[in-house]
Amino acid sequence: MSIQLTSDIIACAIKIHRKLGPRLLESAYEACLTYELQKRGRRVECQKAVPLYYEEVKLDCEFRADLVVDNTVALELKCKEALHPVDEAQLLSHLRLLNLPIGLLINFHVVTLKDGLKRMVNNTSSP
Repeated sequence: MSIQLTSDIIACAIKIHRKLGPRLLESAYEACLTYELQKRGRRVECQKAVPLYYEEVKLDCEFRADLVVDNTVALELKCKEALHPVDEAQLLSHLRLLNLPIGLLINFHVVTLKDGLKRMVNNTSSP
């Protein structure tokens, strides 16, 4: 299921990138990706709140995952010259806090989208 889901997400992202190129803002790619995934029957949550608990207290830190698809895959979208370790750390934090198994870091500011894709796995999620 997760492999097919990530394949669908990547196919949608590639389609969008081929049509629009690397020139737009992150919000434009987010809207297009939401539309494409919903056309494929996927459940997409945009700007999903990421809860943070410290001891017994839920803190309102306003963390947000760009997209969560089928309550399984978190997407972090970027439009920047290069990805940095902090981008990966952000996605891993979202995976851990949302208890999701897989995440995709997608940087649309590249000539070929495959150069802007990174798949990440949450090794701390519950079975």
